[in-house]
Amino acid sequence: MRFNIVVVFFILLWSVGFAQQKKSKGDILFFEYSYNQAIIEYQKELKETKLSNTQYLNLADSYMKIGNYKKASDIYVDIFQKDTTMSKYHFNKMLQSLAKTSEVEKVKAYLATRQDKLPQELVENSSFNYELIATNSNEELDFEIFNISGNSPQSDFSPTFYKDKLLFSSDRPDGSKNIYGPSGESYLNIYESKIELQGNVTDPQPLKGISDSKFHRATPYYSEELNNIFYVLSNSEGGELQFSDKGKNALSIGMTNGQGMFKYILRDPDTSFYYPFYEAATGRLFFAADFGNGYGGTDIYFVYTNDGLIMSSPTNLGPRINTPGNEIAPFVFENNLYFSSDIFYGLGGMDIYKSNIHSDNTFSIPINLGEGINSVKDDFGFIIKNNDTGGLLGYFSSNRDGGKGNDDIYGFNVKDKPGLKTLSLKGKVVNLTSNNGVSKAQVRLLDQDGKFVKEVYTNEVGDYSIEIPFKSTITIEATKEKHSIFSVTYMDEELEAIQEKAFNMGIKFLDDLVEEQEDQTVVKLKKFYFDKGQSIITPEIAQELDKVVDVMNRFPQLQLRVESHTDSRGGSSANFTLSQKRADAIKKYLLQEGVPAGSILYSIGYGEEKLLNGCKNGVFCLDMLHNKNERSLIVVLNYNLLF
Repeated sequence: MRFNIVVVFFILLWSVGFAQQKKSKGDILFFEYSYNQAIIEYQKELKETKLSNTQYLNLADSYMKIGNYKKASDIYVDIFQKDTTMSKYHFNKMLQSLAKTSEVEKVKAYLATRQDKLPQELVENSSFNYELIATNSNEELDFEIFNISGNSPQSDFSPTFYKDKLLFSSDRPDGSKNIYGPSGESYLNIYESKIELQGNVTDPQPLKGISDSKFHRATPYYSEELNNIFYVLSNSEGGELQFSDKGKNALSIGMTNGQGMFKYILRDPDTSFYYPFYEAATGRLFFAADFGNGYGGTDIYFVYTNDGLIMSSPTNLGPRINTPGNEIAPFVFENNLYFSSDIFYGLGGMDIYKSNIHSDNTFSIPINLGEGINSVKDDFGFIIKNNDTGGLLGYFSSNRDGGKGNDDIYGFNVKDKPGLKTLSLKGKVVNLTSNNGVSKAQVRLLDQDGKFVKEVYTNEVGDYSIEIPFKSTITIEATKEKHSIFSVTYMDEELEAIQEKAFNMGIKFLDDLVEEQEDQTVVKLKKFYFDKGQSIITPEIAQELDKVVDVMNRFPQLQLRVESHTDSRGGSSANFTLSQKRADAIKKYLLQEGVPAGSILYSIGYGEEKLLNGCKNGVFCLDMLHNKNERSLIVVLNYNLLF
């Protein structure tokens, strides 16, 4: 059950460095990985004296390690009820133990008690994955999962592709490594194996060409672009382990070309680094570490590099990825981040998750890869690539029942990427008039029956991100008060395609489309003129009236009045008749272009009744002054009632 075996070995070495400090027998056994014996000693000590809070948590952790989740949960809950300031790490352990005893509702109840103190991303992640696991499965994927031939009775884990071979870590004794006393196992070493046509891995041999060490060498990653291997190793000098002033022997990350060149990449006497992964496209080196100021146990970080030379300080991937639990084993494939976590809402102790990497290097909600890849035990160290024979080939580690040893490496062949299917959209809601982002716009998803699925609101610059378990038909809407509605429906393959890039939606603000004229709200149009004495809709007039059609398509709740005016030139009766014909012509055009008849309450011609200036009969005026009186308006009658 050693999903993070390197971490475990670090703890063992750390305890050696502190051997001079006074500890109870239970403490010593706990740090020596002897959990059954630690429980016996802690129980003895409990009868004689009161355990410290730390020792009581060690007892609960020991029960977790041996799979007695009921007793573990009883202790965690007891501690939590006495002191709700329990660490985030042990709060996760408590929820894990409750989940293992099928008390999911209790998990949700305890989660609610600290909801205001937890990152919002954690609450969203848990809610999403609970729904996803309950409503989805991997049944549609044609999985072929197999235990590789190269596994041993010991622990074999952390595979990585290496040219046409596979590298992995193992504590199998081969004569090159010392046996570590408390665990009875060898220090870790790196092995290379052949990959057969269908993915089986055979004939493992210790990897040659890397620096000799009788201590740990583990969790390799091979970069084809650099032609170098990154791996974890014990801090040692001259064949002896090196301890910090605090008594720790930390694990470092080094790099080798396999031909004698070696250099340390990440090294700190008091901090251990685990599971390196190099992303050639960005020059980022990902790794797991516990710097003490993260979100839980081990978190995933990255540093920028230049040919292996560190060029930045570590960046935490943030609360969308890192949790109060342990996150390890990052791996990026086709814009997806795969990693492992023992957060409480998984299927087992350690599960494998997948998160989409957005164009701005943020992450979607990590989704559980589901049954098959994940089990009720520990599953971690996932890698995948396109297979030469078609489909995908991948490997991961697990201590699930039926294996050959502690941790085994499993291979799989699959046509499509594994993982419970989701719909993940990210983009911007923009004002189509100004092209600026719309803040606090509502983004809604509706199912094929028009039922509400989920909604989010854009941030101050109009950005949004939304994700749901996959559905075959979805309507996407965006709107805001006094704004139009964006609405479009997609199905199946279309939904797959729109997730590949930013999904931006444009809406219009009503106040950008209307204005005040003559003490009334009218649709904003460029002034247009009918031909002299005519009521025919010219192409120039139609171009402006099409704006009214667009407004009504976006705001169908508006009610309109069409009114037309002439100047005072000509007879009053003729002008009245002409203005009515023009108003009716405008109405007819709008109806022909799809504006509902019920939206245009009436059309009216005022003739020269409502002049805007003193250019009435008998008064000399310039043409430009007469032209001010000739006008047509589309009046919004219910603007003040609606808003």
